[in-house]
Amino acid sequence: MNQVVVFAPSPVLTVTVEDHPEGADIHIHAGGQGVWQARMLRALGASVTMCSVFSGESGRVLHHLLDDEGFDVLAVHSTGRGGAYVHDRRGGERIKIAETGGEPLSRHDLDALYGLTLRAGLDAGTTILSGPHGEGALPADMYRRLASDLRTGGRQVIADLSGERLRAALRGGVTVVKVSDVELETDGIVSDRTLLSDVIRAMHRLNEDGAQNVLVSRSEEPALLLADGVVSEVHMPKLEIADTSGAGDSMTAGVAATLADGGSILEAVAMGAAAGALNVTRHGLGTGEAAAILRLRQLVTVTPLEEERGASTRVSPDELARRVREE
Repeated sequence: MNQVVVFAPSPVLTVTVEDHPEGADIHIHAGGQGVWQARMLRALGASVTMCSVFSGESGRVLHHLLDDEGFDVLAVHSTGRGGAYVHDRRGGERIKIAETGGEPLSRHDLDALYGLTLRAGLDAGTTILSGPHGEGALPADMYRRLASDLRTGGRQVIADLSGERLRAALRGGVTVVKVSDVELETDGIVSDRTLLSDVIRAMHRLNEDGAQNVLVSRSEEPALLLADGVVSEVHMPKLEIADTSGAGDSMTAGVAATLADGGSILEAVAMGAAAGALNVTRHGLGTGEAAAILRLRQLVTVTPLEEERGASTRVSPDELARRVREE
């Protein structure tokens, strides 16, 4: 079974108020980028280990919730405030009522978290580096150190990050960077995300800076993949949208699950595209049925941009992987 470690330094306790015929319906869950990735990984059959710090009252509740979901959690317990938010979705849209990013992790907590993540990542073979809920939770350089040490150990590292944390991970070297075009524009890596040429230039810069493969999600537009020097468009099914939140995390999980199982980067991106496409049809973040994702995966096509300028030929990820192997 494919094994994946999710570095989720500070998960978040989520309280969501939904509408109900008899009044408010209140849901309490574990959330945050790493948690949503872990859920989709498990849905795809991966064996998942989460490495996290749980702080204060919300942290104790979070750890229990994740245990109840059956996750293998390597935990560091800390005092202070943990991350949490309250959202009201009774009107159909998410309205933020209250939110806290929690407090910065102490040096002792960081050392403990680093040690257990490195050990788990070396054992598993594939690690996702996800961001914390709070901006100041931990120093960005921790991502560089983890990426560097895991890659030195011959392991696969997938970074789903932005800003200084992304730049730090690149300095350590990663197998795949997954980032959105919005994040590229926000970080100043591209001046106009609607210009395909700007996004492609940015992808090559990320490759030069330390990313072996680069995957850029673009909302309604086809995602872009840079692999082996070739930029391709990833065309995925367009389904009815219930909630776009968590689609990018589901994409990352699909990529990680496939790479951990020995698949190629092309096969991994196809699985990620299918997982992200299914996730938008659901209100639960990082959720979906493996059978539906596998069916959608057959509808994903990859178009190398060089071919698109000519015959506009679209091929399946399996066929494109076969061509690469033959070359």
